[in-house]
Amino acid sequence: MSDPRAKKRHRPRSSKVDPARQAAYDVLVAVREQDAYTNLVLPPILRSRGLTGRDAAFATELVSGTIRRQGTYDAVIAANVDRPLAKVDAGVLDALRLGTHQLLAMRVPSHAAVGTSVDLVRSAVGPGPAGFVNAVLRKVAAHDLSGWVRRVAPDPATDPVGFASVAHAHPRWVVEALGAAVGEAELDDLLAADNVAPKVTLVARPGLSTVAELVAAGGTSTGLSPYAVRLDGGDPAAVPAVAEGRAGVQDEGSQLVAVGLAEAAIDGRDELWLDVCAGPGGKSALLAALAGERGARLLASERQEHRARLVAAATASAGAGLLGVVAADGTRPAWRAGTFDRVLVDAPCTGLGALRRRPEARWRRTSADLDELVPLQRSLLISALDAVRRGGVVAYATCSPVLAETAGVVSAVLATRDDVHLEEAGLPGVADAAGPLPGTLQLWPHRHGTDAMFLALLRRH
Repeated sequence: MSDPRAKKRHRPRSSKVDPARQAAYDVLVAVREQDAYTNLVLPPILRSRGLTGRDAAFATELVSGTIRRQGTYDAVIAANVDRPLAKVDAGVLDALRLGTHQLLAMRVPSHAAVGTSVDLVRSAVGPGPAGFVNAVLRKVAAHDLSGWVRRVAPDPATDPVGFASVAHAHPRWVVEALGAAVGEAELDDLLAADNVAPKVTLVARPGLSTVAELVAAGGTSTGLSPYAVRLDGGDPAAVPAVAEGRAGVQDEGSQLVAVGLAEAAIDGRDELWLDVCAGPGGKSALLAALAGERGARLLASERQEHRARLVAAATASAGAGLLGVVAADGTRPAWRAGTFDRVLVDAPCTGLGALRRRPEARWRRTSADLDELVPLQRSLLISALDAVRRGGVVAYATCSPVLAETAGVVSAVLATRDDVHLEEAGLPGVADAAGPLPGTLQLWPHRHGTDAMFLALLRRH
């Protein structure tokens, strides 16, 4: 993305910091100091600074791209400083990362990237480090991104995982886990796709909105989910159907998980549906709309009170298809066994399938997180199988392709249950999505343009 204000940089620099870059810097600080999420903290910061249009887009790309590629940029910066990065002031390092992203991945003139970064650190940290930042970024500007990767990454011939980790800015353990899931031949394509900002995708909630309405509002039908429309630009909240809760912002992979559950064939009663881990509510809103069209009703359950409130807000326009929203622990059911006809378990997971839209996740998760998440995932799936009636179906989904969280969980639960079998999870129009177990589905950013959602359908018999 180019800097539409670059021509102004030919004038002598002012001590005033560029508002878009200041906004990006403030987000980086919040992510680092408060464990904030970029997608949550960025919009209010943009509003507080009055940034809209191209300025808002510039700030968004600057902060999201910087965080996505932080591992690569840290390796480049480390090669140009005379001390360990741990010894560099955290605020100065944030400014160096922002400057490096502008130099290596945005069409910003070198003098603008360096000069505005110096202004930024002078304002945010103090005048002392300004010369240091200037010197480091001038060294960074000597080579392009591919040139730096060749200089700072391990030799791909002897350490292909280490090279991919630096070249694509993924922690080494993530490269290994994703490689095991997708295969060596596609690994580079997947890692590269994780570094591309995703398009905004809308969902037309059936009975409340239509794809045609969203297309008329400026979107484009995608062809995978029957309810998906891609928005090429503008503020989604400005679309009337979104503002009114009749449509929403939802990745197509998440939509397809809900569709997969709703379209699974069942015999007999089809009246009560359950979403066990409903927060923040996007899948619940779509499922409630689908249920309402059939005369069924959905109960949305979320363990955390504040997330249950998000679900309530997301489903406020669901109408007759929503039975209610409860704050309940899915591993300790607040309902009788065998109550529901369809159950969704969108289990808490590492989130490694959504690294495009959650840029900070790759740097926060560790392989040790699996030790806590996998037992929870198993427990939630077992509880969901108890909650569904005989003949009903359970959809187990994760926004992660990591085999321990997908095939590993499903296989382990199936081994303990003689009343459950794995069904074919078919999605019309979705090709090349075979999952790690027969009948399961695995979506991929580089193949389908979606988050890497996993779906398994299990029927209780």
